[in-house]
This record gives sequence, C-alpha cells and structure tokens, in this order.
Amino acid sequence: MDPLSWFVLLLSLHVFSGSCSPGPLTDVVVDRYYVPRLCPREVQTEDFIRYHFNGTFHADGKKFDSSHDRGKAFISQVGLGRLIAGMDRGLHGMCVNERRRITVPPHLAYGSVGTGGVIPPDAMLVYDVLLLDIWNAEDKVQIRTLHRPTTCSRAAAASDFVRYHYNGTLLTGLTFDSSHWRNSTYDTYLGQGDVIKGVDQGLLGTCVGERRVVIIPPFLAYGESGHGTLVPPQATLMFEVLMVDIFNPKDNVTTEVREVPPGCARRTQTGDYVRYHYNGTFQDGTAFDSSYRRNRTYNTYVGLGHVIQGMDKALLGLCAGEKRRVTIPPHMAYGEQGVGDLIPGSAVLVFDIHVIDFHNPKDPVQIIVTHKPQQCNETSQAHDWIQYRYNCSLMDETLLYSSDQYDSPSVTTLGANQVITGLEKGLSGMCVGERREALVPPHWGHGEDGAGAVPGGAVLLFQLELVELQKGVPEGYLFLWLGDDPDPLFPAMDLNGDREVPLEEFSEFIRIQVREGRGRLRPGVNTTAVIKDMFDNQDRNKDGKIVEDELKLTVDEESQQVEKDEL
Repeated sequence: MDPLSWFVLLLSLHVFSGSCSPGPLTDVVVDRYYVPRLCPREVQTEDFIRYHFNGTFHADGKKFDSSHDRGKAFISQVGLGRLIAGMDRGLHGMCVNERRRITVPPHLAYGSVGTGGVIPPDAMLVYDVLLLDIWNAEDKVQIRTLHRPTTCSRAAAASDFVRYHYNGTLLTGLTFDSSHWRNSTYDTYLGQGDVIKGVDQGLLGTCVGERRVVIIPPFLAYGESGHGTLVPPQATLMFEVLMVDIFNPKDNVTTEVREVPPGCARRTQTGDYVRYHYNGTFQDGTAFDSSYRRNRTYNTYVGLGHVIQGMDKALLGLCAGEKRRVTIPPHMAYGEQGVGDLIPGSAVLVFDIHVIDFHNPKDPVQIIVTHKPQQCNETSQAHDWIQYRYNCSLMDETLLYSSDQYDSPSVTTLGANQVITGLEKGLSGMCVGERREALVPPHWGHGEDGAGAVPGGAVLLFQLELVELQKGVPEGYLFLWLGDDPDPLFPAMDLNGDREVPLEEFSEFIRIQVREGRGRLRPGVNTTAVIKDMFDNQDRNKDGKIVEDELKLTVDEESQQVEKDEL
C-alpha cells in the first residue's frame, strides 16, 4: 500500500471515531420539534414567560422535575440570571405554543456541584418545554381592529355604559370564557373600575358594530392571582369583542329627521292621539319589533305616559307624514330589566317612525273649500236630499273608498244618520258644484274601533263635490207647504167639485202644488209611493176616496200633535 493510501485510511478512521464518541457539549442544543404556523412574538431578554416542562437526565432519561406533575406552570424572567444559563439561552426566540427540547451541558446547568441532592455533579439535563405565555413589564394593551363600521357616530368613552359580546382566550388559544355561552352580553360601565384595567382601556374608542381583539398583559388583567380555575396566575388574556350597545346615563332622546312633508301646518302636542308605523332595532341593527309586521299602526296618546318615556318625548312636535329616527337610552326605555326575551336589560332602542296621522279629542271637523260657484242661491242643510261625489282616504293618501267605484254618485238625506257625523258636517252648507275637503277626526268618524277598511283611530280626508240638491222636509213630514196652505183645504183638493177626492185626483193636486212651487215632497224617495202613503193616511175609512169629514178629522188630530205626518 502506498503512503497516500495509508493517509486516507487513517483520516477516515479518525472521522468515524469522532462521530461515535463526541466530546462534551460546549453550548445548549435546541430541538424545535413543533413550531406554530403563526408566531407574532418571540421571547427576548427581560421578557417574562410562563411554560410547562419535563426535565430529564441526558444519560438515562430519568425525570428529575416536571411542572406538569405539580399542576402549575413555571413562571420566570429570561436573561437576567433567574434561570440556569442554559435555559436562559435555550428559551430565547421561542413562540407561544412552540415545543422545544433543550439539552443543557453541565457547565450551563448546575456544574460540578449539582443541586439539592436531585441533580448530581456534571449532569447534562434535557428540558422538554411548552411555552404558554410571554409578556414584558413595558407591555401595554394591544388592540387589533377586525372590523369597524363605515359610519361611527359615537365611540365608547369613560363613564359610558357598554354592552358587548366577547370570547376570552389565553395566548395558547384556550377559551376560558365567552358571553356567547350564556347567550347574553356583558354589560358594564367604563372607566369606573368595574372590569379589569386592560378591558377598561381596550374598549375605549369602540363603535357599535365594531369587532376588535384586545390583548391584555397579566399585570393589567388578573395578575399573580389568576381568576378561578380557568385563568392561571400571570396570564395574558385575549378578548375578541363585538360592541353591541353604548350609552351614557346623561344621554337624552336623540332624533334624526328623515322626511318632512311640505306644508306642515300642525305638529303633535301633549294630549294628541297619534297613529304611527315603526321599525324597532337595537344599535347594532338587530330588529326586535315592527308595526309593519302586524300590518297595523301603533296608536297612542302623546305625553300622557301611555308609552315609554323616550317615545312619549320623541312623538312631540311631529307632522303628519313625517319620518324620524329616534334613539332612546335605556333609562328612558325599559331600563336594566328589559322586556322578557324580547329586549335585553340596558338596551338602547332605535325606532324608525312614520306618523300616519294625529288628532286631538277636542278637534272639530275641518273644512277647506277648494271651489265655490259664483252663484250659490241654496245650500245643503238638514233634511235635504243630496247627490255627491267623494274620495275617502287616510292622511298618508291611502285611498279607502270612492264614489268613482260606482255607476253614479252617492246620495243621502242630511240629518237622517245615513252617514258618519263628520261627513254629514262636511256635506252641510254646500252649493251645487262646490268642492271641498273635510278632515274628519275619528270621534266624528269611526272611532277607535274603525270599520271595514277604516283603521281604528284614523283621521279621514274626504274630497267632496255636491252634484245635486233637493231641498227636504222636516223629520216626520212627507209634504211641506212652502207658504200658507189653501183655506179651506178640501175644496182646493176637490178639483172636479164632486165632494170626494180619489187617489188620482189627490195625486194630481199634490203634483200641482210641487210644480207651482207652493209645496215640497220628501226628496230622495219614490214620489208615487209618498203620495200613496199620504192618501192612505187621509182615507180614514179605507174606501178609496177622501171626503171633507175625513180631512177635518185628520186636521183636528194634527193640531194636537207635536209633529204632523201629512197635510
């Protein structure tokens, strides 16, 4: 074998033996056998850490210590000599949830002395570590905004009362509490020490509907004591928060006018009765009630305590047809108790309201003449028969009824209780050809119960036009003399002078009086039938003719009556 071949063989034997019998370790060996995908923070000098570990001897794998066995994580500060030098080095750069196996040579552990009869001299140690938490004395509350509404009219401030949902976790991701478990928000005042300092700070500036993550170091959370069995001592806490509600005890009702109809001549006052539609939501937009779902307005008196205080106040000063958004703090709504499962305690309520109409129980029928003929010799009054056109609508212009739906205009006799009182008033005093609007409050209309298509408590708007007018006769009369009646009467009735008046002759006499303007029949009924009724009442013996004695008897009886039915 040549000298070069011997040299190569000797070199190979040296490397092989070195690999089988390494010399003593000069530094720690770190095996990062599990590293989390996300590592927002690594251990640095002066950081505090909380971790679990199993400690074994490198020589035989025998365990000498374990935080798991004690049921309590180990807490220390890194880089200031509070740990053995090897652990100070081996824990650097570690992430929460990372697992490391740190092998520490004796000179970086307990050296040639060992410790406490547990660690023998010159022992190489192996620590299997799971990092649970990192914080620093200089840490502050960290806020990461996940979602912020595009509009934020109000942000949480000190002394505000807030309602929010949250999920609370440790840095390891272990959930220790959640408001969602209880299906109710967490409610508290800010800045008054009612919650841990980190939450007090982390919720400031939050908008309703905002989602944020709040990371709180232990000294701004539960510190060395922890909290119950789920929050260990010296634990950093993470809260994922959804802000649901914000108000201040000094808040008043706020209103935002969305729409005001032109020509608003009257606004609601205390004592008025108002009908309105509404959608009720919480500040985060969650709906809790709506009159539209019931297809029926909400009706109430204003300012008399019939509704929650905030709504009582919000309903003052409104026009018919006006739309407003009203925000009511809980102390002017349902307070800390709420309403069953419908409205939680301390909830701010938002109402989008639309006033349909309102009136006062003392209101008269309001009449507006929109057209008056130049000549107006006669006007409608009680007992007159009239023919008229009309549209009947609600104040929001919803058409309920119209004479246009029929073949001919409507007819009625005024004073005969054939129409509602308010319409009767609207039709009184009109000339033929006149047009007018009549605003009829419900106490002159269909009252609080309504009728047919008319809702309860509704103000009605009638658009009226008088088409025909036939002057009437008083109640109880079928015929009325317009001047002095003939005296004596019977000879005037006996047109042919034969001293008896059959139906045909009586009918002709009456028609002559009407035609010549000396008398008037009851309008709106069949003329022949009216004359026949008059004749039958005069024909006392029912022999088909009237004689003078029968007429005298009738006249004598009528003189003793308050009302008279015939001639």
